[in-house]
Amino acid sequence: MRLRLVLLWLGPACSVTSAAAGLGDLGTLARTILGASQGVYVETSDGSVLLSQAASLAVQPASISKVPTTLALLRKLGPDYRFVTTFAAAGPVHGGMLDGDLVVDSGGDPYFLDENALLVAMRLNEAGVQRVRGSVRIRGELIFDWQSDDAAVRLSRALAGATPPAAWVAVQSLTPAPVAPPTLRIDGASNASSAGSPNTTAGGDAWPLVIHRSQTLLAMVKSLNDYSNNVFKPLADAAGGTPEVESLARGAVPEEMRAEITLADGAGTDARNRLSPRVAVRLLRALEQELVRNGHALVDALPVAGIDTGTLRARLDGPGEAGHVVGKSGTFGDYGASALIGAISTTDLGTVYFAILNHGVPVPQARARQERFLRALLARLHSVAWNYQPDLRPAIARAQATLVARTPAAPLALAAR
Repeated sequence: MRLRLVLLWLGPACSVTSAAAGLGDLGTLARTILGASQGVYVETSDGSVLLSQAASLAVQPASISKVPTTLALLRKLGPDYRFVTTFAAAGPVHGGMLDGDLVVDSGGDPYFLDENALLVAMRLNEAGVQRVRGSVRIRGELIFDWQSDDAAVRLSRALAGATPPAAWVAVQSLTPAPVAPPTLRIDGASNASSAGSPNTTAGGDAWPLVIHRSQTLLAMVKSLNDYSNNVFKPLADAAGGTPEVESLARGAVPEEMRAEITLADGAGTDARNRLSPRVAVRLLRALEQELVRNGHALVDALPVAGIDTGTLRARLDGPGEAGHVVGKSGTFGDYGASALIGAISTTDLGTVYFAILNHGVPVPQARARQERFLRALLARLHSVAWNYQPDLRPAIARAQATLVARTPAAPLALAAR
């Protein structure tokens, strides 16, 4: 009976040891490089744990918080979802002039930039509008150039051509390439405001002229994660709000781990946010499962180290490293938070997932430790580069702006485009 009990106890430990055979003592490696108090967790695709150090310690994860927000957005809206912004005429159009306001119905697109404004202005020109006698009015919450403050005023200026030269260069990359910048005069731009009430003509209607559709949600979150853009904070509202993101995240992990998740915002800027290393890996794998379910992979939503421009471009970018790690970094010096989580494809262990969540370590030092540990891990694994080719087109090339077909009630005939 005594021998039987010993064998039952040894079973799980043996499975871990078998999976880690040939990797050396990862525990000693973690203590030496990262520090004994720092959280790190590594497991294989079959769930075998290769390393667990302070793995249940929940700390401020910084932008790792964007991973559960990405998961929630994709589950709620789907990878092919596009945010719609409609530009409508609150008055008749004649002789190249819109005799009234240009009404903008915002659908919450967080990626509407100067380039998008120029594209819309081009379409308005094609619709026969060169001048707006009124002003630009907003319905709904508009985020323009990553900010909501004075969005109507700033959008008015951009529609009128007051954009950085780089914005027009990006628009010129479209096919067919536009010959000249759009020309749109807005008389009342200085009085533009983000009014929440409907903007209508005397007859009570505004007629759609141009419909702008954002790039797909998947392409959008990929770009935002590449640069760790904190527009994720308002973007979480599209997933139902931060409480909904937190609830979904907790539902994606075993019950005993749920207390290790606290999300007060969807971007990682709130000091109250907390994740543990083992939870971070679980959420990363839940995101991967959601992507695979729709025919995609982690590389389609998160940056690939040494390949994608952004936060991971200059990290793990050496020979035998570049393209081998897909993941997400997190940095918030004010809170002493620095983190790196990700996945490594191997020929013998399947995918190896890891999470390093540093706390109380100066950011430059924490990053150096993370990279040193991962280089040591890569040297022990039979890793291969991810099957991935980055989309090098500017974001505007993935957006759409179309003219609205004529309707019997519309005061202007518009050809579908």
